[in-house]
Amino acid sequence: MKTLAAQVITPEDLLIHWQGHRKLTRNLIEKFPEKDFFEFSIGGMRTFAQLTDELLAIAAPALKGIVNKEIKPYTEASEKLIFKAQYLEKWDEATAEINEYWKQLSIEDFSETFNLFGQYEFPIIQNVLYFIDNEVHHRGQGYVYLRALNIEPPFFWERGL
Repeated sequence: MKTLAAQVITPEDLLIHWQGHRKLTRNLIEKFPEKDFFEFSIGGMRTFAQLTDELLAIAAPALKGIVNKEIKPYTEASEKLIFKAQYLEKWDEATAEINEYWKQLSIEDFSETFNLFGQYEFPIIQNVLYFIDNEVHHRGQGYVYLRALNIEPPFFWERGL
C-alpha cells in the first residue's frame, strides 16, 4: 500500500527547480574555455569535465532506474567525450530524458524507497534531492575554477525560473 506524504512542493515545481539548476550548470560548462574544461583543476580536485561526467552518470540514468525499478550499478564516463560540445549535447539529451521519466512518476512514488545504484536505500524524494545537491556541490567547484581562471561565472540565481 502506498502512502501519500504531506506535500510542501509539487512534483512539477520540483522538476522546474531541478531543471533550473541544470540550466545554470549548462551555462557554467559553456563558460569554460575548451582546454581548461578538460585540464584545469585546483588542489588535486577533478577537472570540470570529470565532474560533469559524474553528473551525467547520475541524473538521467538514476531517474530511469527509479521509474523502471531497475537497480543498476553506478558507471561513470562509459562514453569517452573529447569536446566540450559533446558534453553540452549529452547534457541536453539528459535534460530531455529527465523530463520524460519525470512524467512517469506519481506523487505516491516519491515516498517509496529505491536502492540507488545498489548502494543507497532511501525514499525516492531523497534520491532526487541528492541529485540536485550533488550537482550544486560540483557546480560550486566549477565556480571556483572559473574565478581562478579570471572568468566571471554566471550569477547563481540565474536559473531560468
